[in-house]
Amino acid sequence: MNAAPNVPAPGGPLDLLLGIALLLFALAALLAAWRLLRGPEAVDRILALDTLYVTSLALLVLLGMRLGTELYFEVALVIAMLGFVGTVVMSKFLQTRDIVE
Repeated sequence: MNAAPNVPAPGGPLDLLLGIALLLFALAALLAAWRLLRGPEAVDRILALDTLYVTSLALLVLLGMRLGTELYFEVALVIAMLGFVGTVVMSKFLQTRDIVE
């Protein structure tokens, strides 16, 4: 018996593909974090942070699919909203050196 009806059987092809996708997105997150820390300019760091937001969204959605729970989708939605606002604020600060006009 499965604990939840939406969870696929372990060891199936979907489980394998989700595991591979999780590993690839984790690698992408590590590379984006590296660019965030070592970026030569502020623009590179803003783009790396935006990439890190999107990659973390993908990781949370894939993890939610793999575990069969909806909690990760809600967390991904909150991160998406905060990521968008954060990117806009940092870009505005970089452009005008002031957040509030």
